[in-house]
Amino acid sequence: MQQYDDMISTFKPTVFYDGGCPLCNREIKHYRRLRGADNLLWIDIAKDQVALMAYGLDKETAMARFHVMDVNGTWQTGAYGFAELWSHLPAYRWLAFSLRKLKLLSLLDVMYSRFAAWRLKKNCHNNWCQQNKHQQD
Repeated sequence: MQQYDDMISTFKPTVFYDGGCPLCNREIKHYRRLRGADNLLWIDIAKDQVALMAYGLDKETAMARFHVMDVNGTWQTGAYGFAELWSHLPAYRWLAFSLRKLKLLSLLDVMYSRFAAWRLKKNCHNNWCQQNKHQQD
């Protein structure tokens, strides 16, 4: 836990992603190859239960929406989380800026919420939730 307490105290932007989801994992791998990605902390919520506890985030909540803790220690979730992530990657900074400037994040967040609910339902339908629930116990 001490390792994560030290990371939290530095307030490095922290990205929580589902490494067990092929689509999510592929997208995160793309972002991690970009310039600026080394300035972010990447936590795979499918593997790192200790980090979730250190950040006060339970797995069900983390699985329900994309989470990023910004440099101020504030949670950004869903489309707002993606905008936060993108704002730290020069290749995507323009997108984060444009979405914020045009005030499109709330609309995108509604669309993201629908996708996230579908993704979670699909995973639970495939017994992922039950399998991972037993791993937590």
